[in-house]
Amino acid sequence: MSVEKFTSNFEVANGANIVPIKRIEIFSPEEWELFTEEYLELLRSEYKKIERIGGANDNGRDVIAYIENIEKENYKWDCYQCKHYVHPIQPSDIYVEIGKILYYTFKEEYPIPQNYFIIAPKDCGTKLSKMLQKPEVLKKELQNNWKNYCETKITKIEVVELEGAFLKYVKDFDFKIFKKTNIKAVLEKHKSHPNHIIRFGGGLPVRPKFDKNEIDQIKSNELIYIKQLLLAYEDESKTKFKNKEDLKLHKNYEGHFNRARIDFHYAEQLRNFYRDSLPTNTFQDFQDEIYNGIVDTVEDYHDNAFKKVKEAEKLASTLQLSSNPLTTVSIVNDRKGICHQLVNDKKIVWKNESE
Repeated sequence: MSVEKFTSNFEVANGANIVPIKRIEIFSPEEWELFTEEYLELLRSEYKKIERIGGANDNGRDVIAYIENIEKENYKWDCYQCKHYVHPIQPSDIYVEIGKILYYTFKEEYPIPQNYFIIAPKDCGTKLSKMLQKPEVLKKELQNNWKNYCETKITKIEVVELEGAFLKYVKDFDFKIFKKTNIKAVLEKHKSHPNHIIRFGGGLPVRPKFDKNEIDQIKSNELIYIKQLLLAYEDESKTKFKNKEDLKLHKNYEGHFNRARIDFHYAEQLRNFYRDSLPTNTFQDFQDEIYNGIVDTVEDYHDNAFKKVKEAEKLASTLQLSSNPLTTVSIVNDRKGICHQLVNDKKIVWKNESE
């Protein structure tokens, strides 16, 4: 069954977007490492800690994913080697990186990783892919090419010759740890990272229209703002209202009450639907913009509290906001609903109970 969705102004204004599989090709090497780190943050169930140390002194490790606490002797870890090239990765691109892992684990600078993943925007080329599927072939080819690609390139202070105890170590090393990632699968996983839209654009996902039939029963998270609304109605009418049933003889208040509840739940939907699509505090920032836009009006003198409510809602609906990404997907109901969220959070009040 198709779900009716809002059409945003982003869709109309921007048209087709560069697809992520193409956009990653223009990342800088640093951006590529950051992207890899973000991808690994989504694998928290597998890893205790993620550490990005790429650079001149990384000893062959760009991004480290710790399977166990580093304090543990011979801790388990996975290595993610970030290779941002304009072509698919070839054996000659990776020989020295594999050589570093062999050399520094031989020197016991760090334990042998459980897995060594090559992650590249254009993946591994056919030749390297076949070698990764046949570890003994990869081992043999590395040894054959050691002098040209590794001997003087692993460290600036030492020529690393493939001989003696180190040669035996390389021959005994299990090359099954060397693997490639599937970049399409990585991009699919990254969609659930809060920075995905920041990195790739394309606009926020379209949220479904709110089903007003879902809010028949008042929930516990509505009690504060509802009590404030009843006090506002009392302040204008000079009639006591204990609950929504008391509003049935006052159609103007009953109508406003029902609309306010709908608005509140729209704002809650806005908060929850985009929570995992945007950086932390994006909704909080949007809420703060509404607060800063209406607080002076809320604190002004009004003949009664209900007039204050309506003035604040009207102002929130027309505020010119442009800096927050939620601006492009929010509607009037959201903005008015945020007024009631602010009451719920006790940042504003319609009427002090002591008055």
